[in-house]
Amino acid sequence: MTEGPALSGNQKRKMRSASRLYAVQALFQMERSGQTVEAVCREFEDFRFGAVYDGDEMAEGDLSLFRKLVRDAVNHQAKIDQMTDRALVAKWPIARIDPTLRALFRAAGAEFVEGEAPPRVVIVEFVDVARAFFPESKEPKFVNAVLDHMAREAKPEAF
Repeated sequence: MTEGPALSGNQKRKMRSASRLYAVQALFQMERSGQTVEAVCREFEDFRFGAVYDGDEMAEGDLSLFRKLVRDAVNHQAKIDQMTDRALVAKWPIARIDPTLRALFRAAGAEFVEGEAPPRVVIVEFVDVARAFFPESKEPKFVNAVLDHMAREAKPEAF
């Protein structure tokens, strides 16, 4: 098995960013369709990573980060949802928020709970994901506030 050319730090960062976006999409799709972790991961790896839609090429993702985020979000969902609930105002339990945001909070929560990246990096990355889904709205600011609260709970030593 031959390895391709070594990836630059910037390429690796872009792949990790793409994986976070794909993880949010996969978690959203799982909630909507009832697909298993394995089925949704396989679909994304086979059909989304590097795919071309209407002439636009989708970014390659970091497969191991993508799989880890999706699996950890599912395996630690109760803990992550409780953490998210504490970060939201009492009137807005996680069940009442937009399903895309719910998927985003689960993916980010998985990275806070089980990931290696510094919490501030995770916050910036997932606020960028929120901007991709909600480019003309206030959701990115909301996401930033919720993720900051979740990060401080999950990894207080980082602040």
